[in-house]
Amino acid sequence: MAGRVIHADDTPVPVLAPGAGITKTGRQWVYLRDERPHAGTAPPAVLYRYTPDRKGEHCRAELASFTGWLHADGYAGFGKLYEIGGARSETALLQGPPRVAEVACWAHVRRGFFDVHASNKSALAKEALDRIGALFDIERTIAGQPPAIRRGVRSRTAKPRIDALATWLDEQLPKIPGKSDLAGAIRYARSRWQALTRYLDHGRLEISNNAAENQIRPVALGRKNWLFSGSDAGGARAAAFYTLIRTCRLNGFEPEAYLTNVITSIGSHPINRLAELLPWNMPRPATHSVAA
Repeated sequence: MAGRVIHADDTPVPVLAPGAGITKTGRQWVYLRDERPHAGTAPPAVLYRYTPDRKGEHCRAELASFTGWLHADGYAGFGKLYEIGGARSETALLQGPPRVAEVACWAHVRRGFFDVHASNKSALAKEALDRIGALFDIERTIAGQPPAIRRGVRSRTAKPRIDALATWLDEQLPKIPGKSDLAGAIRYARSRWQALTRYLDHGRLEISNNAAENQIRPVALGRKNWLFSGSDAGGARAAAFYTLIRTCRLNGFEPEAYLTNVITSIGSHPINRLAELLPWNMPRPATHSVAA
């Protein structure tokens, strides 16, 4: 939460309902800090939190101390975190009072047009996909570059394309049935335009929230194997293990080697020096390193 940019997402998880013999639906939330795409120096870290439901109070409590930019989907629970009237400048966000600025996801926008094209091969949907794809192509050329370079490239290449896309979408909307899925996809994009274009002005931001979705994927895949958590407490324990294991992998540390090191040393380790046991601080055996 000390970072200035966080990616957040959540996914449903089945949890055994005590005494009922059935499962209920809990949530696993993910909060990710990863500065590698803009050449930042802070080590990547991912935090998982289990909650028994999807009430917005949970994510707002988790992010209560956070100040900066939040990459997320359009979930209404985040809404009360965002500044009314739009974000201030990057300098103001760093120096001003606590606030959270929304950064919307172009991958979510793309998905709406993709579904339309998959169902009826719409030429308009295909053109929208091509235009959005060109924005992602630009991002691939600046991955891992410092913020100033990323912002400069986006200003020269992405901003004109986004301005043209806004005009094109507005021109197409009156030409198609208002209740069609394509019209819905256009309205969704245009209603979130300020948050969608915020990444243009800040080199530390991303075009999408795919980074968080990549950290949610292990939970989505895993639940096909473990089927459900045995209780709310089990969901919380799972979140703790996901946090340790996925943060290890982000830092190139093989999880079993890390956990072995912690378990064998924590008994004699001073409690006021627990930070030394974080994945990016512990020495690692050369034979146990893995790619992030």
